[in-house]
Amino acid sequence: MNENIRVSDADREHVAERLREHFAEGRLTSEELDERIAATLSAKTNADLRAVMTDLPEPELAGAQPGQPGQPGQMPPWLGRQVYYRRRGPRFLPVALLLLFAILVLPGAGFVFVAFLKVMLLLWLVACVAGLFAFGRFRRRMRRNWR
Repeated sequence: MNENIRVSDADREHVAERLREHFAEGRLTSEELDERIAATLSAKTNADLRAVMTDLPEPELAGAQPGQPGQPGQMPPWLGRQVYYRRRGPRFLPVALLLLFAILVLPGAGFVFVAFLKVMLLLWLVACVAGLFAFGRFRRRMRRNWR
């Protein structure tokens, strides 16, 4: 975990909300709350936010032992945990190649594919012609209203 990673506004707001909850639970006085919120809103890195929350318990970590499996550990989730998204499901290219292979191998499937392709091309052509007519009408209206 790199302590020098810069934090976002959402991270600051989340920590400020947690501080308000601790104040409502009686863990902080109003002066401490003001000081900590000021420090939170001026925080630039994860280390700055961590310093604000060091002596306060977190609900995710209450009663959890650091070595227990399935526990998030010692770090609150909003302090620098980077999320990496992994694409799930098959990629498009292997599915397209499998479909092309099925069209070539299965008898009669090529005709179905060609018929489907013709219908799609016809729909695309109709959409293009309708777009040209709409553009021409729009252009005439703009010329009339411009003068």
